[in-house]
Amino acid sequence: MSGRHFLQIPGPTNVPERVRLAMDRAVPDHRGPELPDLTREIVSGLRRVFGSERGEIALFPGSGTAAWEATLVNTLNPGDRVLSFNIGQFSHLFAECARRMGMVVDEVELEWSGGVPASEVEDRLRSDDGHEYRALLVVHNETSTGVTSDIAAIRRAIDAVSHPALLLVDTVSGLGSLDFRFDEWGVDVALTGSQKGLMLPPGMGMVCIGERALRRSEEVTTARYFLDWRPVLNQMHAGYFPYTPATLHLFGLREALRMLQEEGLEQVFARHARLAEAVRRAVPHWGLNIFCRNPSEYSNTLTAVQVPADADSDEVLRAAEQINLSLGTGLGRLKGRIFRIGHLGALNELEVLATLGGVELALHHCGIPIQFGRGVGAAQEFLAAAVRGAPVLAAD
Repeated sequence: MSGRHFLQIPGPTNVPERVRLAMDRAVPDHRGPELPDLTREIVSGLRRVFGSERGEIALFPGSGTAAWEATLVNTLNPGDRVLSFNIGQFSHLFAECARRMGMVVDEVELEWSGGVPASEVEDRLRSDDGHEYRALLVVHNETSTGVTSDIAAIRRAIDAVSHPALLLVDTVSGLGSLDFRFDEWGVDVALTGSQKGLMLPPGMGMVCIGERALRRSEEVTTARYFLDWRPVLNQMHAGYFPYTPATLHLFGLREALRMLQEEGLEQVFARHARLAEAVRRAVPHWGLNIFCRNPSEYSNTLTAVQVPADADSDEVLRAAEQINLSLGTGLGRLKGRIFRIGHLGALNELEVLATLGGVELALHHCGIPIQFGRGVGAAQEFLAAAVRGAPVLAAD
């Protein structure tokens, strides 16, 4: 099919030409002289994106799942009790990863259409008089539902009851697109992957580690080898790695971090907020609903859209593929009920409008009644007002 493929899933995302070209080079000697400067620039850039001056950065060839496991095996022992909140497929799988590592997980079932309430965190920890919980597992931006959780409020809840549990945060589909403040929010470990807001192909997991988590990693006895971050940190301080790193990914990551720095992180976050709101303005004009029920918890990296009860969202995806557009499927209990529009990473206004036009075609093809152009028009009106700097009224 002629023309470019629109990859509008919530990750992997489109890889910018600059990043692709940075990776299109001869494979370097991973013990050679150019690695230290490359590694140090990456560490410095990732600290800025994580919002940390002091956090240690560890990189692993792998995915966000590898970063989950690295986070868990370095901070917890088998048998340790962990508090988790099930607000979507990935928060559930984070908890399942901990179970497979032998931790005892208390997984609190919550509505998938909302984030983790800070009040729920405070109540659960207040009842833990013996401080049995060694850690909390929280997903910052739940990719399966398009819902964010307020990490700052969760930290305040932890502090309100003076609980010593570590705060372990998955920000796989948030980092590089949404504001994240590791130091300010008192996060102990934050983890991400390369293929979302950092605009790389899949293949690298990353963790930012605070002082308490570093101390804990010296105390735990969990069996670990490749995902033991201690030798990784030790060698990364010298600019190298204790394993063969994904060298071409490193060059791409450096370029992506330079791009974020050039645009300015505040502008990156503002762009994501603007494009996300344009998508959200379109949805009610299709006669559909955004799955996230609370506007204050809307994700600026993806929007999950509910289809009518008599429709199958997978049919919408198949129709979209016929016009070279990939949308995200419903995961877990949401399969067939929602589709997800990704609007993160290397993306601009024209690409969002084209995506919305494609969604309208796919909906029409599936027999979901819409009026062509109404959703796209609502997004255009919003973006035109944003360009003019005019006051933005609430969506209809």
